[in-house]
Amino acid sequence: MDISTLKPILEAALLTAGQPLTIAQLGELFDEGARPAHTELAQALEALAIDCVGRGVELVEVASGFRYQVRTEVHAQISRLWTERPGKYSRALLETLSLIAYRQPITRGEIEAVRGVAVSAQIIKTLEEREWIRVLGHRDVPGRPALFGTTRAFLDYFGLKSLDELPTLAEIRDLDAIEPELDFTRREAAVSTSPPEAPSTETRQ
Repeated sequence: MDISTLKPILEAALLTAGQPLTIAQLGELFDEGARPAHTELAQALEALAIDCVGRGVELVEVASGFRYQVRTEVHAQISRLWTERPGKYSRALLETLSLIAYRQPITRGEIEAVRGVAVSAQIIKTLEEREWIRVLGHRDVPGRPALFGTTRAFLDYFGLKSLDELPTLAEIRDLDAIEPELDFTRREAAVSTSPPEAPSTETRQ
């Protein structure tokens, strides 16, 4: 199947799916006998991404697949369409999320040892409700404390394909820089009807 035929089909699927789609999922749109090869689908996606140059949306690949999202340059204007503004996250929540992202798998006690203060149960609950973190297992020590790690939904929200794309700790000079580095608000502009929710077992060593 030629790229010019594939492009409108893939574009329509990505705009209506409500979540990122992998190349394998996009291939399922076609009958088995007429299913495009992986390379053909990849070429069509690349062409769609090029088509977005100069437009207000871009086609990006995140952990769960490909999706359209609003470009950062126009996000400030587009965000005015939303009556509910994204909440401002506390420094304690940002510190906790950052420690989990960079040092996972990590226990609550280990987070508290680094921060020097207790981790609020509400912070853990909030991060779990957002599906940004999950329990990966338990430390083999007395009490068997839970080991926390980030999820695929965390990567998707921040527009990352893998944890390797996180800014390095050397690039983040202090916690006040973490929020703009990870950009907690512009990811709300993904052109999807609902946020991705699939958890990931991937951890950063």
